[in-house]
Amino acid sequence: MEHSLSPNHSSSSFKDLFQTAVQLIHWREPKKSAAAFSLSLMVLVAMATLSVISVVSYLLLACLCITITFRVYKSVIQAVQKSDEGHPFQSQLDRDMSVSSESARHLAEQCRTHLNWFSVQTRRLLLVEDLVDSLKLAAVMWLMTYIGAVFNGLTILIFADVVFFTTPLIYWKKKVQGLLN
Repeated sequence: MEHSLSPNHSSSSFKDLFQTAVQLIHWREPKKSAAAFSLSLMVLVAMATLSVISVVSYLLLACLCITITFRVYKSVIQAVQKSDEGHPFQSQLDRDMSVSSESARHLAEQCRTHLNWFSVQTRRLLLVEDLVDSLKLAAVMWLMTYIGAVFNGLTILIFADVVFFTTPLIYWKKKVQGLLN
């Protein structure tokens, strides 16, 4: 069974998303990287201490506070200057956010392909089609029990977030420092 992605719109948007993530992690635009790192770390730490429902509620509440404040501010400015600029978020309100049936079908097809690949691999490993691969899985799962005893999933995600955002920056600074010496 083939597991590769076909070259089409969805895979190109995935590539764009991947490139954007790489640019954030490599701090090509420091303000955006700092915002992404701060937000991701804040959400992960909040999820480690609060329930998911609380985290989502607080995030949406913060978003609403910002947008309502901005909307009121723009309305006051328009009233004072006697201008008629309209709704400050009109361009976002006019944007078409509907999912086309073609995109939904393509996403469903990709999900089906990945799910089929996963089920074949799971069956192959758990029913010991290849003894060596099944023993490798057993060894990895045994090691994961020790990791799971020390860390929970969110702790590992927080650690990964910090590593992904700081390692390239430290590497780049040490590389520049090494070139200067």
